[in-house]
Amino acid sequence: MSPKLQPKDPTKPTLLLRAPAPVQELGATPKDRLMPARGARDLTANPPSIPDEPEADAARAEVVDRLMHAWQGRLTLSLSPAGMMVAFFDWAAHLANAPGKQANLLEKAARKWVRLAIYLSRTAVDPDTRPCIEPLPQDRRFSDAAWQQQPFSTIYQAFLLQQQWWYNATSAIRGVSPRHQRMVSFTVRQILDIFSPSNFPFTNPEVLRRTLEEGGQNFLRGAQYFIEDWERAIAGRRPVGTGAFRVGEEVAITPGRVVCRNELIELIQYAPSTGAVRPEPVLIVPAWIMKYYILDLSPENSLVRYLVGQGFTVFIISWRNPTAEQRDLGMEDYRRLGIGKALDAIGAICPGQPVHACGYCLGGTLLSIAAATLARDHDERLKTVSLFAAETDFTEAGELTLFLGNSQVAYLEDTMWEQGYLDTRQMSGAFQLLRSNDLIWSQGIRQYLEGERVPMNDLMAWNADATRMPYRMHSEYLRHLFVENELAEGQYRVEGRPIALTDIRAPMFVVSTRTDHVAPWLSVYKIHLLTDAPIDFVLTSGGHNAGIVSEPGHPGRSFQMAHRPAGGRYTDPETWAAATPASEGSWWPAWAAWLGEHSSAPGTPPALGAPDAGYPALADAPGRYVLAP
Repeated sequence: MSPKLQPKDPTKPTLLLRAPAPVQELGATPKDRLMPARGARDLTANPPSIPDEPEADAARAEVVDRLMHAWQGRLTLSLSPAGMMVAFFDWAAHLANAPGKQANLLEKAARKWVRLAIYLSRTAVDPDTRPCIEPLPQDRRFSDAAWQQQPFSTIYQAFLLQQQWWYNATSAIRGVSPRHQRMVSFTVRQILDIFSPSNFPFTNPEVLRRTLEEGGQNFLRGAQYFIEDWERAIAGRRPVGTGAFRVGEEVAITPGRVVCRNELIELIQYAPSTGAVRPEPVLIVPAWIMKYYILDLSPENSLVRYLVGQGFTVFIISWRNPTAEQRDLGMEDYRRLGIGKALDAIGAICPGQPVHACGYCLGGTLLSIAAATLARDHDERLKTVSLFAAETDFTEAGELTLFLGNSQVAYLEDTMWEQGYLDTRQMSGAFQLLRSNDLIWSQGIRQYLEGERVPMNDLMAWNADATRMPYRMHSEYLRHLFVENELAEGQYRVEGRPIALTDIRAPMFVVSTRTDHVAPWLSVYKIHLLTDAPIDFVLTSGGHNAGIVSEPGHPGRSFQMAHRPAGGRYTDPETWAAATPASEGSWWPAWAAWLGEHSSAPGTPPALGAPDAGYPALADAPGRYVLAP
């Protein structure tokens, strides 16, 4: 049944009289929930003398709990307080019962004080004395030469020594759950970063230097910037500078037409820019957590425009930004109404031609599900499968998974249940925490303490144009993929039957990025363990977004690429990275060449749309879904 035709959920609470049916736990059916727990006494044979609690009372109690969690989520960035409490209790209880570890920590504290004292005594004689502790390579807070002058060198080194001690205090404790240990270590690091000396004007020599040079005008500008940003955030308006990158005007301007529209997607077909094109079309599946035009930004860094210029017919899915009305759309709706409908339309416009399918981020995960489903059902419409920064195994999905246990997922479900979706600010806050030094504190220092606006670019403007995620879909995604890892284990079900990535036989082109905090490359590399298809694997410089938007000519770009034939032997990622030579420049030409190798000779471009088959050209690109707030 189409989501639009589904009746209104009668279980949605009205004046707190009813509780909605909670998202079903994995593997639990209504019958399962009525069965007594294993080893428990069956009370149905001899019912207790006290009557059971009325069902309506239990439902009202659940509504109160879920509303409480939804309200709390607005204050906690949707992080579960209960999950954090359990993690910290696990750590504290084991540390309290580890006298050897405590003695070791006391010894480390004494050694660090001695190191700092020796450093101070040496700098009194030689100001160029080497620091007693160096920041990590990715920590650029103290890279300015002014930090090497007293008293700032002592201040920042004392901070780093303290940070190092707390890392020792929150790691390598016998008996603590590894996940809880990482949660505590991550949280403590975030708290310490708040009190970094770089965040305060009187302990930051760069800010003091700017203040002396400008007579304090930097603070006045910073206050103005802060008030302006705060007002925009409260009003729900986009950040300053994004107006210079209007969708359809400055970005997403590659010529094309919307050739298919349903309640979830618009399918855009791009006009050819060459006299002849490859017969096999390219379908790009972006993530629904983002607007599609990250792959069609400015003309000079548009992947779509680049592919069209290489002689390919390109289609791209533009996802609808869901509201509370789409709360009940699930993963199966995204597969069926998204990729499934797009393939049907492409089949009508380019009849008889197999498709080069490409998925980015969550779109790549969904594409892998769709490809495995097509392979299971002997549907051969996919010529190749390309995955960009997309995970199929979530056991090592980085710090983003630290908080995605049952407690956190249930807490997120309650937050989404109340409003019908996961809000953009709730998502962006979680991603910013993963790189708080780069995305929060460093930008705050530059704008509000130094009084210098961070210049806006097209990628930053796109990043501020986030989307929402429906309640049901996001709950299913987290539970089935992140928590239970069903896709990698062959337990994910489509249309009531399990699918397996091992069924995919189409050649694969898989791209990962070195500094990806969302889909770490070691996690993306696990595709080698999940399918025997031929794989060309690429590890490129940059992060989750900038590594993919890596147009030819972009300075400082490089990549490694190696081919594994069908059924080839497995190579571990460390060995692969050490043995694979690096190439300078963008990986885009390598992908275009790979697509060309798996395509037929160029021929006449297809028409835009197929009116006789029910797919007329409805509107010019970029369409209307991408413009919806």
